[in-house]
Amino acid sequence: MIKHIILWTLKEEFTAEEKETIKRGIKEGLEGLAGVIPGLLEIRVNTGRLPSSNADLMLDSTFESVEALKAYAVHPAHVEVADTKVRPYTALRSCLDFEV
Repeated sequence: MIKHIILWTLKEEFTAEEKETIKRGIKEGLEGLAGVIPGLLEIRVNTGRLPSSNADLMLDSTFESVEALKAYAVHPAHVEVADTKVRPYTALRSCLDFEV
């Protein structure tokens, strides 16, 4: 199995209220991919953060294989969520993929 972890920092231009709305949209969009993309075993977005954090939200997902992760990256449902709910609002993205 492959873990795919992403940390995002939202653009500073958004108010606190706007950031909460954006985070909800990202969570709903990405978690809505469960059962849609073959090989995606688990997907969860954490939008809660402690003041000590330097990221705004985290994606924690699990895939059957490296091939399933690669397929997810280009799957139309994922690309739509990324292009409409994530990329327009994020300033920084960090990724860690590893085998479990």
